[in-house]
This record gives sequence, structure tokens and C-alpha cells, in this order.
Amino acid sequence: MLFKTIENQIEKLDTNSISSERQNVLQPLVHFIQSKVETNAVVRLNFICTHNSRRSHLSQVWAQTMAHYFDVKNVFCYSGGTETTALFPVAAKTLESTGFEIETIANGVNPIYAIKYSENEHPILGFSKKFDSNFNPNSDFAAILTCSSADKECPYIANAEARIPVTYDDPKAFDGTPQQVEKYMERSLHIATELKFVFSTIKL
Repeated sequence: MLFKTIENQIEKLDTNSISSERQNVLQPLVHFIQSKVETNAVVRLNFICTHNSRRSHLSQVWAQTMAHYFDVKNVFCYSGGTETTALFPVAAKTLESTGFEIETIANGVNPIYAIKYSENEHPILGFSKKFDSNFNPNSDFAAILTCSSADKECPYIANAEARIPVTYDDPKAFDGTPQQVEKYMERSLHIATELKFVFSTIKL
């Protein structure tokens, strides 16, 4: 079972707010997941942005959560960057504000966070890494590009079965402003809404 606060938040997300144009952008991701489900294969999704600090983490966490919510089995979500930095603390706080339980399990310039969405499921390990890190799958995965610069910088991703651009504006633009908390939450829920649409579309 998901934590109740997260479940309540998911139920409030309105997938009807997604434009038909944006639904078309999401269709290749739906198709990739559906094709794996139909063959009882493992679904591996690697969400990639430049720094692996904000959008890719939000996408990874929400995708894993939505798979659980919609009971889509054998889904394993990852994230990476074209370079390594750190999971931005405000992104982690944003998830915490939505009901995720987050524990810092290693400090330093690139902290490691355990992110829980359910009492009994393995926590997601949140930390910055390159998309081709040994922590991530080396084959049989979809690479989902969550920012336009990663999309441009990674025209080819070795061993990816599919390369799917699903880009989002960077909430980093609001760092240090009075709108920071609001804009991070807005981006997180935008990503959550689209991933709710994706996983709700999967036929089991």
C-alpha cells in the first residue's frame, strides 16, 4: 500500500488537463511499457537530464510510485545525467511535502537519500550519477530524456531499446526566489500527472 498522503495526492491529479499534443508526446512511453507488459518482460525506465538533480529524480520517483499505484508489475525506474552533481535538496523536500518519507543515508557533496513511497516496498535510492553508471541498467531499457539539453547532447544512448524525449521546464530557474517552493511543487505535480496518465493507460 502507498502512504495515504501520496495516494490522496494521486487521486487529485487531473489527467484530463493534459493536452492532446502532450498526450502524443507521452505515447511512445506508453507503447514501450505496454509492449513489455504484454510479453511479461521487465520494464526498465532510465530518466535522464543534464545534472541528474531535479527533473530526472522527480520523474524516476513518480514513475515507480505510479507503477505501484496501478499495479503494473516488474517496473524498475532509474535516473542519470550527462554529468554528476547532486540531488538538489529542494527537489527532495518537494517529494517529502507530498508524503514521501526521505532519509539521508550518506552525506557529502553528492548525498544519498532513501525515498519511500510505501511501508513495504524497497526505497528508491536518490543520488546523482551519470546515465551510464553501473548503478543503472546496461541494456533492455528505455531512455527517457527529461530535458532538452540532455535530448540534444545524447542523440544516441548505447544499448537503449528506446529513446523517448519527454522534456520539462527546469524549476532551477526559480532557485533563490520567493516562488521556489511553489514552482518545484508545480513541476513535481506536472510530472506526476503525466506519469499517472501513462500508467493508467496500460492494459494489464
